[in-house]
Amino acid sequence: MVVGCCDSRVDIVQLFSAEPGDLFVVRNVASLIPPHNPDHSHHGTSAAVEHAVTTLKVAHILVVGHSDCGGIRACHDMCSVVASGIDETTSYVGRWMEILRPGYERVAAGVADPAQRLPALEQEGVLTSLRNLMTFPFVATAVHGGELTLHGCWLDIATGDLKVYQPEKGFVAA
Repeated sequence: MVVGCCDSRVDIVQLFSAEPGDLFVVRNVASLIPPHNPDHSHHGTSAAVEHAVTTLKVAHILVVGHSDCGGIRACHDMCSVVASGIDETTSYVGRWMEILRPGYERVAAGVADPAQRLPALEQEGVLTSLRNLMTFPFVATAVHGGELTLHGCWLDIATGDLKVYQPEKGFVAA
């Protein structure tokens, strides 16, 4: 399973030289995976994760973030009060970006250079999604049972460079 951004500049199937049917792909704004929340709302990404893990029995889930992500920029601008929306209950984008608010707070507190905050937040979005995956009981069970592995990567769309997340090193060249 690959979770990627709905940005048309990032074609997941082409990125991994896959053929149609090789990958179970879910695309959404900013490649975010929300935390487990079994309420009575609609949860398209969560439903896709459940289907991939419990029905398709995927062995890997890969979260792919990218540079110049409009969704991540929206989160940054909303959280830093450059733009409104994140606290508006009628804003779908604001509600979705709320997933990344804790990540924004970590980046804002730890990255002094304003020019580095957006790339850092793009990568933090990948890490937030990986952490959120582990809040799903069926994902945690599969990971701890050795049946599922979680991966993250970040694509610089200007250069085509792909960085892979390694827990001990951070994002490194693939």
